[in-house]
Amino acid sequence: MSFHLRREEVLNGEQLRAMLGESPARAAQAILLAAGEGEVEAQALLGQILLDGQGIAQDQPLALRWFAIAAGRGHLMARNMLGRCHEHGWGCAADASVAAQHYRIAAEAGLDWAMYNLANLLATGRGVTVDHQHALALYRRAAQLGHAKSMNLLGRYLEEGQVCPADPLAARDWYRRSAEGGDFRGQFSYAAVLAAEGRVDEAVEWLEKALAAGNLNFLRVASQTLADATDLRIQALATRYQRRADELTRTA
Repeated sequence: MSFHLRREEVLNGEQLRAMLGESPARAAQAILLAAGEGEVEAQALLGQILLDGQGIAQDQPLALRWFAIAAGRGHLMARNMLGRCHEHGWGCAADASVAAQHYRIAAEAGLDWAMYNLANLLATGRGVTVDHQHALALYRRAAQLGHAKSMNLLGRYLEEGQVCPADPLAARDWYRRSAEGGDFRGQFSYAAVLAAEGRVDEAVEWLEKALAAGNLNFLRVASQTLADATDLRIQALATRYQRRADELTRTA
């Protein structure tokens, strides 16, 4: 069955996002129509569904084009996604320096995700010169805007005292906020703090949540870390982390 929307039924971005969760194929039709009519949120959404193959055939070069159109009209997440495409080689040759340029534009305009992505490049020296001070400032700014992944990395800087005074209490607070915000790495970090405090039952609860949400690379590394734990309840989770990583490998 195919779905067709009349010209007068162009939906706004919020409506289109809601439709995606209910019927990706029908939403793709509506997004195509709205994007063609100049709805900038729909243009950014069209880039995303083309990138993901959600309700429409995957086409990374075309996704890149629609991100560029929306970014050119001031859509900050589309600008950030242009950066992602250039960083990872989605629809174009990978070029971290070009990615950094797009991230910088969106970060300076206030987008937390772009701050996080630019900070990652600065922290690792990909496409830019390593600059931990700038990375830390970006993580802090994004964290203060509520970005859970940045909260975890801000916590790490504060815990390790890298380019800033060590502040274990502040690190703990940011790990907690990251965990509560749903970041699986933040959940793992907060669990480590709780375990060190002897609050193992709570640590295990957060490790269970990280297990459920974690990606393949995280689970592989985390399983090795857990295998070295001294508490048997935490050590036992290593096998489950590895099993989940194996499942993701088979379905990749």
